[in-house]
Amino acid sequence: METPIADPRYPRVSQGRRMLGLLIDWAMCYAIAVGFFAEIGRLSTGTVILLIFFFQYLLFAMLGGATPGHRIVGLKIVRFSDGQMPTPLQALIRTVLLVLIVTAITFDHNGRGINERMSNTVLVKTR
Repeated sequence: METPIADPRYPRVSQGRRMLGLLIDWAMCYAIAVGFFAEIGRLSTGTVILLIFFFQYLLFAMLGGATPGHRIVGLKIVRFSDGQMPTPLQALIRTVLLVLIVTAITFDHNGRGINERMSNTVLVKTR
């Protein structure tokens, strides 16, 4: 059986960079949730953080192709087929599947998670 060859258009992004970007986004959502919507330690805080993360990720993926965390670590979301901005539907699919954490930790030979394969997107380095 042949080993799949990685697509040369999109060099693999390290897991550390991906996770750091997500951690920054999550920390920002946590700060917003605690500062404006919930008290520290309440059970509903986690739900509020997840909802803020979902809408923040979706909005930034649709409008700019990168969340604040992605921009800080030098990453951008593009369509796998042509390297352009993701469509709103692709951003929605990617976000929904990303929130289901398991999809973000399983990768193929191109370094794409299930959420990226099913949305036809990929993370690329901007610097």
